[in-house]
Amino acid sequence: MKYGVAIFPSKKLQDLANSYRKRYDPHYALIPPHLTLKHSFEASDSEIKDITRTLNLISKKYNPFSIQVTKVKSFQPVNNTIYFKVEPTAELEGLYEDLYTDVPGEKPEYPFVPHITVGQKLSNDEHSDVLGQLDMLGIDHEEVVDRFALLYQLDNGSWTVCETFHLGRD
Repeated sequence: MKYGVAIFPSKKLQDLANSYRKRYDPHYALIPPHLTLKHSFEASDSEIKDITRTLNLISKKYNPFSIQVTKVKSFQPVNNTIYFKVEPTAELEGLYEDLYTDVPGEKPEYPFVPHITVGQKLSNDEHSDVLGQLDMLGIDHEEVVDRFALLYQLDNGSWTVCETFHLGRD
């Protein structure tokens, strides 16, 4: 089965992202707005039990922390994905590194860029138009992250939460 690890932002930020995703992201119906910490990886039922224990240990290493969304950016020329940029923090970088060190799965070919996707698979013209519109938004949002989620992919391609891990000590 395919699994992944992500942070789901507040409803306020999800609503803002979804206001664009419903038009510009073909994955809109498959997963809510999120910040990916670990891309999809395969694991068996027995492996996922060990992975869940590892994720629990990782979650205890980090206290809740703030994230700040500061602007709209794009991955062009690599691809036409548009996203809300999440400023990197030591906690985000640490979580990302721990997940790729301690949990099975290949590290992505690109460096970690914390973000929340709002549009993808756009034509070049559509990408330019949408990025120009969103660039004028002037996003400045800050919130506290206190959890991350282990997700699994259903047969229809959608993702659902398997387990949530709260940051900090019990």
